[in-house]
Amino acid sequence: MALYYELQVFKDVYTLVQKVFLYTQDFPREYKYTLGQDMKRDAIQLVRSIYRANKAKKWRDRNAEKDGNIRDYATLEQLVVLSNMESINALLIRQDLTQNERLTQLNKAAITQMKSLVESKAMKKLK
Repeated sequence: MALYYELQVFKDVYTLVQKVFLYTQDFPREYKYTLGQDMKRDAIQLVRSIYRANKAKKWRDRNAEKDGNIRDYATLEQLVVLSNMESINALLIRQDLTQNERLTQLNKAAITQMKSLVESKAMKKLK
C-alpha cells in the first residue's frame, strides 16, 4: 500500500489546502476570521482524515486477527504523542512547509516527546 502522501487523493487535497489558505488571505475582514478560519480548519481536517484512513488500513492489513483499531492497542504515551503530532502538523501546513520538511520535523518532535513521556514520573503514576 502506498504511503498516504503518495496517494493522488492526498495530493489533490493538499493542493486544495494550499489554495484555501491562499484565497482566504484576500477575504474581507468580517469573513476572514469566521468563514476563512472555518474553511482552513475543514481543509486541514480532510488531510488528517486521509492520513488516519491510510494508517488504519495498513494496521488492519498487518493485524487482521485483532479486533478494534490501532488506537485500541496504543499506549497512553503513543496516544498523547499522536494527538500532539496532529496539532503540530496543522501548524506546519499553515507555514507552507513541504511534506518532507513536515515529516522530518514531526519525526523529531515525536521522538523527543515519546522519550520525555516514557521517562516521566507523572506518566508512570497515571498507569
